[in-house]
Amino acid sequence: MTILLTVLAMLAFAANSLLARAALDGAAIDAASYTAIRLVSGALALMLLIYWQRGRDAFHAVPGNWPSAVALFSYALAFSLAYLRLGAATGALILFASVQGTMISWGIVKRNRPTGLELTGLVLAFAAFVYLLAPGLNAPDPYGSMLMVASGIAWGVYSLRGRGSATPLGDTAGNFVRSALICLPLSLLPMFAHHITPHGVGLAAASGVLASGLGYAIWYRALPGLSTTQAAVVQLTVPVIAASGATSMLGESLSTRLVLSSLCILCGVGLAILSRRPK
Repeated sequence: MTILLTVLAMLAFAANSLLARAALDGAAIDAASYTAIRLVSGALALMLLIYWQRGRDAFHAVPGNWPSAVALFSYALAFSLAYLRLGAATGALILFASVQGTMISWGIVKRNRPTGLELTGLVLAFAAFVYLLAPGLNAPDPYGSMLMVASGIAWGVYSLRGRGSATPLGDTAGNFVRSALICLPLSLLPMFAHHITPHGVGLAAASGVLASGLGYAIWYRALPGLSTTQAAVVQLTVPVIAASGATSMLGESLSTRLVLSSLCILCGVGLAILSRRPK
């Protein structure tokens, strides 16, 4: 059962990139509206799930906290803005590398010096990341790349803040609710040109309900059956799944630079994770 749940969760996480790119690249919806619908629909889905599991007693106090909600909102908005300029495969790789880089770097800070293998893996991954983003004919859009790096850092911070939570699903639901409230002022900002179509709304809602809400619920069910290292390593599959979906469903082509960078980044991060000292 753990294997099945893990596979479903990774498919859901990869689907977030595919849904966002399909909606935003086709101009079916603007980035701010996509973010708001994704977070609001995700909050509703998670709250309904918790109500189904625990009843009204689960809502005496809204779980989660505002700092984590701000990190979640920052991730989601930068994620949407980045996919106006990046392909699904490239965006997923940059996001994944930034998330893992943030968490591994924080772990090194807390645990003092890295091992030789861990340092080797980090150097390999960082060098490949620089190669991916270096100027050139096949380089991804620099502004979109910066936004996706910011999105990954925000998600890494959110993940670090959530470590050790006694009720991860409840806290995630509460943080989604708070982040949805933060979305409301977006409708008042003139910097965001709002454009909404039914197709765009459907893709954003699918991202919120299925890929985000249901995806996180499945992931939290799978986590007790995985070690910390297994949980980290299995996420290496997300950029690969996203790249496969981008080529087969969105018609994206994979450049040699992206393929080589992906292999080196995934191998480097995997080596760093597997060589961590046990606490």
